[in-house]
Amino acid sequence: MAVDPITAGIDLATAAINKIWPDKSAAETAQLAAAVAIVQGQLDINKAEAASPSAFTSGWRPAIGWVCAVALACQYIARPLLQWGGIVWAHPLPQLPGIDDNLWQLLTAMLGLGGLRTFEKTKGVA
Repeated sequence: MAVDPITAGIDLATAAINKIWPDKSAAETAQLAAAVAIVQGQLDINKAEAASPSAFTSGWRPAIGWVCAVALACQYIARPLLQWGGIVWAHPLPQLPGIDDNLWQLLTAMLGLGGLRTFEKTKGVA
């Protein structure tokens, strides 16, 4: 803290100005640091899960991936082949139920194919 009144007044005015109009770059830097810390924490959790010898800890992502793969195979390979076979052998099957969009949402999220990276690129984030 300054001893002379002029420097003390300038320091007080600077503190008041910074309180009223905060520095945007400092706020953005703090926000970016917080986001990086969150992502780094998730990466550490992912590494720990992948290194675990327990199938219940390290195997849930591959299990979900296989479930998605089997569901897609049933939807786009087995289902049409069953209906085609029914038509060919004169035993047409009723319309088999399809899979809704939730499977695609899960699969694209697991594969990292969401639009977030595209959004970042349009905003100029490297």
